[in-house]
Amino acid sequence: MKLTFLGTGTSQGVPVIACRCHVCRSVDERDRRLRTSALLTTDDGKHILFDIGPDFRQQMLRQKVESLDAIMVTHAHRDHVAGLDDVRSFNYVQHKNMDVYLNAIAKHALMRDYGYIFEHHEYPGLPEADLHEVDAPFVAAGVTVIPVKAMHKDLPILAFRVGEMAYITDANHIAPEELEKLKGVKVMVINALRRQKHFSHFSLPEALEVIDKVQPEQAYLTHISHEMGLHAEVEKTLPQGVFLAYDNLEVEI
Repeated sequence: MKLTFLGTGTSQGVPVIACRCHVCRSVDERDRRLRTSALLTTDDGKHILFDIGPDFRQQMLRQKVESLDAIMVTHAHRDHVAGLDDVRSFNYVQHKNMDVYLNAIAKHALMRDYGYIFEHHEYPGLPEADLHEVDAPFVAAGVTVIPVKAMHKDLPILAFRVGEMAYITDANHIAPEELEKLKGVKVMVINALRRQKHFSHFSLPEALEVIDKVQPEQAYLTHISHEMGLHAEVEKTLPQGVFLAYDNLEVEI
């Protein structure tokens, strides 16, 4: 399998609008971060998307993605679901509804916020998606996916394990029994907002603690804010096998 990082930034992205900090003015392309999302390409060429944020259209065009088989939604905050309307392009090309996998809270939020999609309608051209509430291992795009429960402050969210890869974002707590579901992964993606503690996201030290417990062969940090610092400088400080992810990075699994 191959994992492509489509976006590795926070809800504001990097650079942040109107910010003049040294990170937002950096000319290093690794410091330019769209909103967090990733694309998993399976051995048989299927595409599984992790989150569908406001940069979804740009990300699909940039990577020249011509098919999409399933979407995993970690939670329904706007920076993770605001691109849902643009699945209509894949509906048109693939002649089918888009399968979206999420927890009950996210399902309720999407049905409320995107009522025009999920209510009965006869207006042509609207997005078409089937929401699948998941709480146990399931099969999507021909592969088994294990949902892993986590907390984003007071909001229950999902991480996902597919084979030897795990994808976690926007978490700030994972219970020990859920961490057990991650043991044995070779590649782990986990959010690390900044160096300082945050009320709803893992900080860099906290993310490193989780990585140490799981012991993947490689770990990639995502959902990175401009407060983290310059990519080139931060990566020099990371333990062996831990890397800052950046947009368009591809990882073979």
